[in-house]
Amino acid sequence: MGDRIVVTGGAGFIGSHLADALVARGDEVHVLDNLATGRRSQVPEGATFHELDVSDVDAVARLAEQIGPVARWYHLAAQADVRVSVEDPAFDARVNVIGTISVLAAARLHGAPVTFASTGGAIYGEVDAPADEEHPQLPPSPYGAAKLAGEVFLAQDSRLNGARHAVVRYANVYGPRQDPHGEAGVVAIFAGRVLAGRAATIFGDGEQVRDYVYVGDVVAATIAAADAAAAGTDDDLREGGLRIPVYNVGTGVATSVVELWDAVERVHGSSLERDFQPKREGEILRSVIDASRARTRLGVSFDTPLEDGLAATIQWLSSRDEAPASRV
Repeated sequence: MGDRIVVTGGAGFIGSHLADALVARGDEVHVLDNLATGRRSQVPEGATFHELDVSDVDAVARLAEQIGPVARWYHLAAQADVRVSVEDPAFDARVNVIGTISVLAAARLHGAPVTFASTGGAIYGEVDAPADEEHPQLPPSPYGAAKLAGEVFLAQDSRLNGARHAVVRYANVYGPRQDPHGEAGVVAIFAGRVLAGRAATIFGDGEQVRDYVYVGDVVAATIAAADAAAAGTDDDLREGGLRIPVYNVGTGVATSVVELWDAVERVHGSSLERDFQPKREGEILRSVIDASRARTRLGVSFDTPLEDGLAATIQWLSSRDEAPASRV
């Protein structure tokens, strides 16, 4: 048996793929999720499921005491919809800030490191070129601000308690099990549209660009970051304990909304209409990140071709009884 691991948000899109990988490598995996957006059916066989709200500090601490010494926490549970964060920033902060503080408190019970799933685009804001980890952090939404606050709390806990935490800043993650809501929901929405034979709804001119990274590559990078932190091989990024390691997780490739729809059509073999609507005020027009540090330091790659990832996503979605047809 491998290490005892806790994955918060492990019934969700990315978290369930991470739990799959950890179970496959022989770890004892505990999934913590309140099922607000996750699905119980996505928790892998072999993992132990705990229905729990990550922002309930006392309940998370009791769980940590109940399951015994934990070697590592992966904290992916989040409120990930930017629009929800704008409408209700207090709710967003309760999940994304208090939830992170809750996980850190539970991890301290056994001196376990935490690998925190943060965000790239929602922290860096508008960029002219792929943003590296030193790019100015100017979150344009409460969601981005809350994620950045979570990073600060991890760094503070490392300085105070000597914990070996790590941060992974995700670009727009896509793949099977993706929910049509949240940062990268456009991929799931477009996949649902093409399967239904419906036109794509595109806001503005469709030239907004994002960095789409396949979920399998994201999982590999997340585990590698946690391994490096636990092994102490990332000391050179810590600057005498003043910082914790932060890794961008993305491709560095800018793909516009129109280019994404074109790719979805090619993969599916369709030719459908485009329904252009007025642009959404306040939308970031360009969000792309530079993951050179993760490639160099962790030895990971983000090389799943977009069309291969889209094919896997469409195939998975077509096997479901219903497909998302929301607008984007």
